[in-house]
Amino acid sequence: MATMKIPMTVPSPRIDADQLFKAFKGRGCDTSVIINILAHRNATQRALIEQEYETKFSDDLRKRLQSELHGHLKKAVLLWMPEAVERDASILKRCLRGAVTDHKAVAEIICTRSGSQLRQIKQVYCNTYGVKLEEDIESEASGNHKRVLLAYLNTTRYEGPEIDNASVENDARTLKSAVARKHKSDDQTLIQIFTDRSRTHLVAVRSTYRSMYGKELGKAIRDETRGNFEHVLLTILQCAENSCFYFAKALRKSMKGLGTDDTALIRILVTRAEVDMQFIITEYRKRYKKTLYNAVHSDTTGHYRTFLLSLLGPNV
Repeated sequence: MATMKIPMTVPSPRIDADQLFKAFKGRGCDTSVIINILAHRNATQRALIEQEYETKFSDDLRKRLQSELHGHLKKAVLLWMPEAVERDASILKRCLRGAVTDHKAVAEIICTRSGSQLRQIKQVYCNTYGVKLEEDIESEASGNHKRVLLAYLNTTRYEGPEIDNASVENDARTLKSAVARKHKSDDQTLIQIFTDRSRTHLVAVRSTYRSMYGKELGKAIRDETRGNFEHVLLTILQCAENSCFYFAKALRKSMKGLGTDDTALIRILVTRAEVDMQFIITEYRKRYKKTLYNAVHSDTTGHYRTFLLSLLGPNV
């Protein structure tokens, strides 16, 4: 469920475009107007505003936003403007080929999207950047981490609710042997199961593993794997079980301690605001006894704070 609030009566794209044009005139810009419009329009409405703005004023709205806004607010608004697939492709490009490679963000995007979403992302990525997503992963990732990402991208997984109990028990036994590192093929076995099985199946395997061996599968993975390989396996497992808790935990981490990881905070709030943010908010409050709204309010300031809180909706 989305959290950003759209007005009961939405102005036409032409009226919104006119208001944005006026907000840019003069010295500086009226940032409040920009936020009041863009933070309260869905992806389709934002696209229509962009089209109207370009048609009427022969100007690119995103380029204008880039020149008028600054700092974290600019990053958040520019990430908010595209529709989801285009946005995910841009995040992946920046994380893979930017100044600093962000392997955890790459895993987050790839391992939390459905098969159909991944197919669209790959197509948009290739069309936009002139290179296949897999080629950039080949170049920037390495080892088992790279093998997991490529397999997850290119494996067609069943996404329904049915499971086969015999297959679940067999996978639990196989994983027990694999995490014990007894055979050279252990890593490939882990990769195959984690990238080939449905989320429902993996949840059942996790439960069966606990029943059979008295130990959490996640702990076994943490004990026997390291680095980015460990992280991507745990991301797949955690998102299979409860993706909203995964995002709640990632948001908590972005704001915990000294300083704020604004890149992660912006990425998660923007990418989930029109998807499942209501459930993430519920998980956050349940786990941390504090509203996500209050947490974001405490860690941000100014128009940047106003924009992010607009995406979150009321303080609940």
